[in-house]
Amino acid sequence: MGTWHTRGLRGSGLEDLINHTNESYLEKGLALIQKIPTPITPIEIDKASHHITLAYFEQKSTVDYIGAVQGIPVCFDAKECRTDTFPLHNIHPHQMQFMKNFEVQGGVAFFILSYTTKNEIYYLPFEDVAVFWKRMEEGGRKSFTYEEIDHSFQIRSCRDMFVHYLEPLQRDLDRKNG
Repeated sequence: MGTWHTRGLRGSGLEDLINHTNESYLEKGLALIQKIPTPITPIEIDKASHHITLAYFEQKSTVDYIGAVQGIPVCFDAKECRTDTFPLHNIHPHQMQFMKNFEVQGGVAFFILSYTTKNEIYYLPFEDVAVFWKRMEEGGRKSFTYEEIDHSFQIRSCRDMFVHYLEPLQRDLDRKNG
């Protein structure tokens, strides 16, 4: 594992690290990935600072990021976990449905999961999470454990790419096509 947590963006959240990585990918011509903002409707605005102080979400968000990597459509959601157990209620049914539909259309969907206390980040292929989701829907565990994920999909840091997810994405593509 690289030392992403000791580098220039120390203290930044997972999305900040991913955003920085996406900027590096764009500069290098490797990928075009955009953060999808969640639409909100402001209710109260502080007149002095012009900041929104109260708002509500207009609609359910789909995923955090969407774009293309070397001509391949990709979408993913970023999640953080402080324990060894990830509760599936942190993923919404409409997100799973969107990702399933995205893959049916030839795209690649996945999750990036940061185990914050371990300083480890993993690429979770959609199909792996779908197995945990199905188990939950059939009355099984409503979570999955650190031990259950495929540790060969650990994401490393590489120079200015703090969450270098293109390597495990390539492994996922090889697995799907192999």
